[in-house]
Amino acid sequence: MADTRIAAGPSQASARSHAQNDTFVVSLEGDWRAGNARKLQSELDKALSDRSGRGVRFDLSAVRELDTVGAWLLVKAAQEIEAGGRPAEFAAASEPHARLIAQLGATPGRQAPSPKRTPAYLVPFEALGRTVVNTWTDLVDSQAMQGRILSAFGSVLMLRGRLRPPAFVNQFDLIVLRAVPIIVLISVVVGAIITQQSILQLRNFGAQIFVVDLGAILMFREVGLLLAAIMIAGRSGSAITAELGSMRMREEIDALNVMGVDPYQALVLPRMLSLVFGLPLLTFIGSLAGLVGTALVARYYGDIPFDVFLDRLQNALNLQTLMVGMVKAPVMGFIIGLIAVNEGFKVEGSAESLGRHTTASVVKAIFMVIVADGLFAVFFAAIGF
Repeated sequence: MADTRIAAGPSQASARSHAQNDTFVVSLEGDWRAGNARKLQSELDKALSDRSGRGVRFDLSAVRELDTVGAWLLVKAAQEIEAGGRPAEFAAASEPHARLIAQLGATPGRQAPSPKRTPAYLVPFEALGRTVVNTWTDLVDSQAMQGRILSAFGSVLMLRGRLRPPAFVNQFDLIVLRAVPIIVLISVVVGAIITQQSILQLRNFGAQIFVVDLGAILMFREVGLLLAAIMIAGRSGSAITAELGSMRMREEIDALNVMGVDPYQALVLPRMLSLVFGLPLLTFIGSLAGLVGTALVARYYGDIPFDVFLDRLQNALNLQTLMVGMVKAPVMGFIIGLIAVNEGFKVEGSAESLGRHTTASVVKAIFMVIVADGLFAVFFAAIGF
């Protein structure tokens, strides 16, 4: 049996180590305090250097004083021993000393469980399962959010709640009016590209005049709406999510609830109404801008004069074509607002969470807009509209 006594500085603390059967015992004495922490660490390492891979029992029966620094040194040593696959325990400690060590996470025999890894062949199935569960959770949350929004709107209609006109006007300006230039620009460009490519193909059959019909129907039924909805989802949907998410982070929404103000009436309803009433206007403006791009390319690339273009346009367009886009636009606006609000209220207390949900808001809104447009196309084709 080996016995080593190591003095540990001016505080008269020491560590004695000796082997006892299959356990290495380290007997601690004196005052284990912060005054000579560096020396205590060095001497403790020396006392443990001869344990030969055995488990360790720290005997604290002779310790007079133990502060947080001294306890942390012992906890750290015990955790390193346990990380090597050997047990470490504390014995004969007084009640205050044992409580301090336990608070620092060194409960006798306690060892952090190793994380369980998923086998490689199960990773795709796990990812699929998580996706299905998250999709179902998003669907349930969005339905609950839709109910809250409709309830707030119903309260306003029944004069039991107050619609804030200044908030609505402000949001209409931010979401709709300030989006007009970018939507006009992108619609003109896309209309010109569609017309140029269509003329290339129709010219082979001597039917380039039909590019007027193609451009008009496409812009008013599909393209004008999709361009406006996608731009609003990226521009305004992300802004709504970021605004509501930052208010969640600063607990401003909780403050509104404490003051007796319904956040859905004060914050959500003005934004939703601006989207629902503003997207049809943006769709109509974008469709007209797309026709301008179509007319320009048809004139200078397809040799179709403006008067011939306008005459053909009158025959190609009718109220039914115009109404298809106008009917879909409010639904698209509601979908964009619902997703943006839902993601905004999911934001937690970190900037990383805010960025993640803002990105999810844009991606989900664009995806759902395209899916909804496809469902509308199938429905209108089925009813012959």
